[in-house]
Amino acid sequence: MFKFTEEQIMIRDMVREFTKNEVEPRDKWMDENGFDWEVHKKLCEAGLMGIHLPEQYGGGGGDAVMSEIVINEIAKGSASVALFLDADWLAADMIYVHGSEEQKNRYLPLAAEGKIFAFGLTESNAGSDAAAIKSVAVKQPDGSYVLNGGKAWITNSGVADYYLIMAKTDPEAGAKGISVFIVPKDAEGLTVGKFEHKMGMCGSATCELSFDNIKLPADALVGKEGAGFKIAMMALDGARISIGAIASGLAQHAMEVAKNYANERVTFGKPIAKYQGVAFKFADMAAKIRAIDLMVWDTAQMKSEGQRHTVEAAMLKLMSSKWCCEICDECIQVLGGNGYSREFHVERFYRDAKLLEIGEGTSEIQRMVISGAVLAK
Repeated sequence: MFKFTEEQIMIRDMVREFTKNEVEPRDKWMDENGFDWEVHKKLCEAGLMGIHLPEQYGGGGGDAVMSEIVINEIAKGSASVALFLDADWLAADMIYVHGSEEQKNRYLPLAAEGKIFAFGLTESNAGSDAAAIKSVAVKQPDGSYVLNGGKAWITNSGVADYYLIMAKTDPEAGAKGISVFIVPKDAEGLTVGKFEHKMGMCGSATCELSFDNIKLPADALVGKEGAGFKIAMMALDGARISIGAIASGLAQHAMEVAKNYANERVTFGKPIAKYQGVAFKFADMAAKIRAIDLMVWDTAQMKSEGQRHTVEAAMLKLMSSKWCCEICDECIQVLGGNGYSREFHVERFYRDAKLLEIGEGTSEIQRMVISGAVLAK
């Protein structure tokens, strides 16, 4: 297995204890009520919101491996909270990697202290085909921009302080005409729609956004004009590692609940864990979780070393999301009728798991990325 450093083990154990005490007890409440500002406050107090950012910006100085340790441990208590962190880091990292020094000095300390960021690429008619977005930012004579259009299915929308919005500055150039802009929540012309009623991940906020002649200063542009699509795809490579970390944590949470149930539930005079038909389910689950973990830490290490990891991240997301759904499904089966009841947790885990096959690039998109690379060799 991947060998963690003493510091990484210390952080892992701290986040594990934090999750057990502060996050897991709130997961069912979030499923029923939505985003939990109290959990967000505690994440800020624990220094976890900015643990991935350099110390010079007020962060914890953690690398990609440290980041995924945090995501993985949080997901063992709530996949929704782990997804919230993933989306926040995905957006803020675009500034960290591609922003100007002025942007870094202005926004990254805010991210470290707990201001919430959101990544805005998807539109109602442009999901997997991201280059088909219709939002437009028109450059003005004074160098500023006017943004019009809208976004859909934006994680952290409605609670975010800042949005990283992809819009076309050259509509005729396709993917090469997309640019990235920082849009504050109080920008005149920004409207946040109603919160979506989702199948799962209900503790993470998801809304539509609309832009009506939003005036953005020249320094709202992140990177160069036309580099937005590349910037977004690079950011998603890292976020797909986080999806793997969430899949592992969520699957472990589900298996732990099912294991406890299997050892306590007695039928025909013995615990159901003693029946081979049930026991073998746990053998398969444990093997899949180990495989996910190995891919997570290996790919995270590639990212921390600056290696390109597009294909590896796609492989990780494809298989981890698939296996997580399968594991949660099997855990429902172990609990039988109780597994189908909302009084028990595993049905919620299954609903949460399904998003992992859809968000941040569907499984079909991952297969396109992987097969294209494999067949090109």
